[in-house]
Amino acid sequence: METATTMAPVAVARVARALTYLVYTFVVVAMVLLLLGFFLLSFGANPDAPFAEWVYRSLTRVMAPFRGLFEPVPLDGRSVVDVSILFAMIVYGLAALVLRALIGWLTDRIAEMGYAR
Repeated sequence: METATTMAPVAVARVARALTYLVYTFVVVAMVLLLLGFFLLSFGANPDAPFAEWVYRSLTRVMAPFRGLFEPVPLDGRSVVDVSILFAMIVYGLAALVLRALIGWLTDRIAEMGYAR
């Protein structure tokens, strides 16, 4: 018979896995925004276009910890290569790998305790 003390570790692991999935989702969305922003900046997209404006605004939020690490390299006209975005992509990518490994580990622990999903 299952008691509250035997169910507690499973509940904690499930909550931890759900929170990790939430953070992982944020990181994946951030990676997509970084990729879009990098290409829009590289190709000199019009910042007044609604889609580009939304991406640039979202990119500002995602890039907050990395802004100013490296100087943007102007190419031709409005095109720039923002090396800070590339660095942020590397950091967010590493975070995604770690979070994915944590999700797998938590899933394995839940399965070892005898509970599937």
